[in-house]
Amino acid sequence: MKNLERFVCGMTWGFMGVRGSWIGEAPRDSMRKMAESSAADWTAIAFAAMQDTAHSTEIHYEQSPTVQDEEVLGAIRSARELGLKVCLKPIVNCADGTWRAHINFFDKDVPCEPKWSDWFASYQRFMLHYAKIAEQTGCEMLCIGCEMVQTDRREAEWRDLIAAVREVYSGIVTYNCDKYQEDNVTWWDAVDVISSSGYYPADDWERQLDRIEEVVRRADKPFLFLEAGCPSRGGSAAIPNDWTLQGAPDEDEQAAFYTAMLGSCERRPWVGGFMLWDWPAHLYERTEAGEDGGYCIYGKKAEAIVRRHYEQRRGIM
Repeated sequence: MKNLERFVCGMTWGFMGVRGSWIGEAPRDSMRKMAESSAADWTAIAFAAMQDTAHSTEIHYEQSPTVQDEEVLGAIRSARELGLKVCLKPIVNCADGTWRAHINFFDKDVPCEPKWSDWFASYQRFMLHYAKIAEQTGCEMLCIGCEMVQTDRREAEWRDLIAAVREVYSGIVTYNCDKYQEDNVTWWDAVDVISSSGYYPADDWERQLDRIEEVVRRADKPFLFLEAGCPSRGGSAAIPNDWTLQGAPDEDEQAAFYTAMLGSCERRPWVGGFMLWDWPAHLYERTEAGEDGGYCIYGKKAEAIVRRHYEQRRGIM
């Protein structure tokens, strides 16, 4: 069984990047600042390909707005130059704005209706394309799916996909289930590392970790939060997954969430790390941090909290 050699001190980089936006000095500078200010030693390089709607069966990963392969390769090179380990994280989104968790079809194939078999065939082509890039560039980890709640029940298709991925990729394979879904995935034995999205209310971490621990114990697999974070916005600590929540920028709100999350997880030795959400390829100025209400911790109070935690985990004095 492939394992995590040590605690993953990670940050997700680049998501919401569109074709052409990862070219130039700004993305490289952003990644450098990420590594320096957060003390991360891993990064999840995340990017999206589009399907038209939640009921479309074709994923258009070879066309805009998806970043080009050259941009992905450049981001991996930048991470390597900074001494970062890499999890490559291709994600599917819906062009009409529907959240990917709602991608869904009839349980049985029906003539003249969109089918799971067609969607998984397209999804496998998409994932194998990036699995080959991950292998060629030596990425330590590959995330084969993210928060695709309605697909989770399709156990046979996911097992087939993982088997196909392993034919071309030799590193660590993980699947990033959505929050509250850890105990609904029945095929954790097929991946190397269980991962999920840690967007739990600041006052609910102990209860949720109790629940997740049972899943990890039964599966006997390493675990990490491949996403986790909170906007620096009033009210967000109670509902950190809601990026649309209206509220004024509030660094204290974000800092309180990180204090609660990291404190609870530190008492659970089975939590193998984080890929915190998130760090943009085009970063705001540090002097503007107080006006930013997003997830990024750059220049905010949460930055010092994360840095101190990661330095302790890495044994940096």
